[in-house]
Amino acid sequence: HKTQPFAHRIIQSDLHLTTTYKMQTLNISSPTVQITDEHIISNYTYRTTQVESQENGQISVTPVEQKYVFKTQKRAPKTGVMFVGLGGNNGTTVYGAILANQKNVTWNTKSGEQKPDYFGSITQASTVRVGCDTKTKKEVFVPLNSLVPMVHPNDLVVGGWDISAQNLGDAMRRAEVFDYDLQNKLYPLMKDMKPLPGIYRPDFIAANQSQRADNALPQDQPAKEHVETIRKDIRDFKQNNNLDKVIILWTANTERFAEIKEGLNDTAENLLKSIDSNESEVSPSTLYAVASIMEGCSYINGSPQNTFVPGLIELASSKKVYIGGDDFKSGQTKLKSVLVDFLVSAGIKPESIVSYNHLGNNDGKNLSAPKTFRSKEISKRGVVDDMVESNHILFKKDEHPDHVIVIKYVPFVGDSKRAMDEYTSKIFMGGLNTLVIHNTCEDSLLAAPLIIDLVLLTEFFERVQFKMEGEEEFHGFDSILSVLSYLLKAPLVPKNTPLVNSLFRQKACINNILKTVAGIPVDDEMLFLPKW
Repeated sequence: HKTQPFAHRIIQSDLHLTTTYKMQTLNISSPTVQITDEHIISNYTYRTTQVESQENGQISVTPVEQKYVFKTQKRAPKTGVMFVGLGGNNGTTVYGAILANQKNVTWNTKSGEQKPDYFGSITQASTVRVGCDTKTKKEVFVPLNSLVPMVHPNDLVVGGWDISAQNLGDAMRRAEVFDYDLQNKLYPLMKDMKPLPGIYRPDFIAANQSQRADNALPQDQPAKEHVETIRKDIRDFKQNNNLDKVIILWTANTERFAEIKEGLNDTAENLLKSIDSNESEVSPSTLYAVASIMEGCSYINGSPQNTFVPGLIELASSKKVYIGGDDFKSGQTKLKSVLVDFLVSAGIKPESIVSYNHLGNNDGKNLSAPKTFRSKEISKRGVVDDMVESNHILFKKDEHPDHVIVIKYVPFVGDSKRAMDEYTSKIFMGGLNTLVIHNTCEDSLLAAPLIIDLVLLTEFFERVQFKMEGEEEFHGFDSILSVLSYLLKAPLVPKNTPLVNSLFRQKACINNILKTVAGIPVDDEMLFLPKW
């Protein structure tokens, strides 16, 4: 499963010098790529348009281009991931799945023998088009992870924190996500691992979580000591496992929104002062993020709360550490980002979107509290905004469809979340069209591969640097890693950057950046040559 080493040679032709290198099943020959012992260096011309809107309604469009050089480290490092919420449904599902794949654990159901896989992961189970075969004229697709050297999930080292002390074997059984036979086979492999004590501030999550909080750091300790403890945990984890890097990911309970207030968390300086003075309005997720950033580790927020207050974003930028969020996009919202994109781009006007779902896992239990539900509602509601705003023929300024979201806790259904959606749209000549969709989502089995992708892609983008023509020094992306938007429900983007929720545009962004780094032309979907 490990990434194959690069083999490269220089081929002299009459026109140019072409570098050929081999990545798994893919051989890339490109005049825009240079290969060194340590790096892939790719030259790319980015073509776009400069648009100016006039007061009279006229729009001026000018094609422009900008030359870039990308430099990517070839070696995939030994990487660890630390989960906040390691003992929850998502944490135990990710860890159990990695173990099953590592050790080729098979199990039986009433349908027969099952084998481990990474279905649902775009890095492990999706393909990307690289062109058309010169002989057959058919399109050729290759695994996405064959474009560039990436860490394999089987090589990840897993650790983390949880406010529940259950060992991961018992926590995995408590989650009731895996089939019974698989639980029995994984239990001996997971029972000896226990989460590190976590930060617990009861005011930020539902009161019904208190019964699980038997593994919390002392609540009478000040926030600064909690941050220092988390930082030490990260350093120890990295050293004890001989890791090159560690990525931190929040997959714990949804918190209520924290207050944004001048002097509290509006700047990095004020945020750190608030932690020093043990301000109660600094959330646990923000404390973990501060610890992660101070240790130089990328931090991903998999829940909808506002972990990334302005001061934390400023801190990440000053330390040149990546952050990504918010909230895993796995089921109902992912489907919504596809359907609304389809309707609006087809010239159909969605007037009413009603989304109901119920679930019975601990996430649903925590969301039964109004203050935590509000965080989830905000992240779900915004997914249609940019698609609606893209079509001023259908929607006037500030006009939006009615959009209602309901979440209920029903313990019996466990991790098998039920989502029901109704889309009512205006069609031709005053007609109405209604779509009603029932979606049974195995919540953690959909979220787990997204978590793996978030870790692997974040790690990869840490190895990518670039510079524009005229710049002397290479640099990384903005600290807000918006390229992860495909995997996140409420994407965090840098200031003055368009927010894109359209699922296919988000996926195309990932595909095209990886192609650019590899020296392959990006997709324009014209298929011009095959048409002739």
